[in-house]
Amino acid sequence: MLLEILAAIVLGCLMGVVTGFTPGLHINLVAVILFSISPVLLGYTNVVAVASFIIAMSITHTFTDFISATYLGAPSDDTAMALLPAHKMLLDGMAHEAVKLTVVGSLLCLILTIALSPLLIFAVPFVFSSLKDYVGWILLAVVIFMILREENAGKRLWSFIVVALSGTLGLIVFKIPNLKDPLLPMLSGLFGVCVLLLSLSQKVSLPAQKITEGIKIKFKDAAKALGSGVFSGSLVSIFPGLGPAQAAVIAGQFVRKIDIYSYLILVGGINTVSMILSLITLFTIDKARNGSIIVVQQLLQNIDLKTTIMFFAVALVAGGIAAFLTLYVSRVFSSVMGKINYSLLSIGIILFVISMVIYFSGPIGLIILITATAIGLVPNIVNVSRSSSMACLLVPIILVNLV
Repeated sequence: MLLEILAAIVLGCLMGVVTGFTPGLHINLVAVILFSISPVLLGYTNVVAVASFIIAMSITHTFTDFISATYLGAPSDDTAMALLPAHKMLLDGMAHEAVKLTVVGSLLCLILTIALSPLLIFAVPFVFSSLKDYVGWILLAVVIFMILREENAGKRLWSFIVVALSGTLGLIVFKIPNLKDPLLPMLSGLFGVCVLLLSLSQKVSLPAQKITEGIKIKFKDAAKALGSGVFSGSLVSIFPGLGPAQAAVIAGQFVRKIDIYSYLILVGGINTVSMILSLITLFTIDKARNGSIIVVQQLLQNIDLKTTIMFFAVALVAGGIAAFLTLYVSRVFSSVMGKINYSLLSIGIILFVISMVIYFSGPIGLIILITATAIGLVPNIVNVSRSSSMACLLVPIILVNLV
């Protein structure tokens, strides 16, 4: 059985690499496919090995997901807030370092969260029961703070306009019936295509990508980033409706005085923490907060403490393998990027995103992409925080919880 689980971990990690740098291919889709063919798979292996494959794939995906965001400008709902600082580092020839920082955040937050798991197992039910009725008010306070933190009245007004526009867009998009993958066109427009269009208009050239030995970060900033990553990532799994992108916005408001390197550590850690916390919430309050863990729940039906501890071990092994694989793939991307015409690459990525949107979301998705791109250009032009665009996800959750 041990060999089967180890084989499942390795295969899961490899699949996590594929889902990570392939825009549009999500772990939830792979997990659902595995569940649908599980009767056949269980003829050759056991249910714990299948679950271990899903967990290893999910953990690895939280590492490798930043590759497509950094090098291709293709954000998912998990990486939207990392895209802009990562893109800046790409233009500075430091894309590999950006990925490396997210890997550091993912791996250290993974270890830290599992180390804190005995405390979290007791804390999660208490926090959930105490704050579940106040999620809307908490997020409303975050949005207000996001606007007020701008440095002058003019920028606060523009921030409010961006919040209103993106929030309205989110409300409309989520109410469109039978729209598949609504986040793809909305987030790609708000955070991806708009940045690529600005780069094209400014005739940005991509410098040769450097592979440095290390980046100096103050211990205080790194500790703040890791602590914020664990805290905000925990919120994702405890409260329904919150995702890594919203958690990144919350964390960003409370650790504003943090450099770009530490911020990437923070954002990298959030996704991995939310995956581990999903296992804890599944054990403690019998609620799975993401698609892949829901599949694990359906496969096993009942998860006890012994199984939860074993899955922690699976996650740790997968995290170590994922860190190595992510850095290796990033080095390959870095070596290739320096030989590519960035303007042609940007055009190619935009066309690829358009084709993905049309394939997954249809003509309506294309309209959403164009609208979101127009809104996404506003913060860049008026020089206000781009995190205001995350109102597209925050405002609908606020209204659902308050109305």
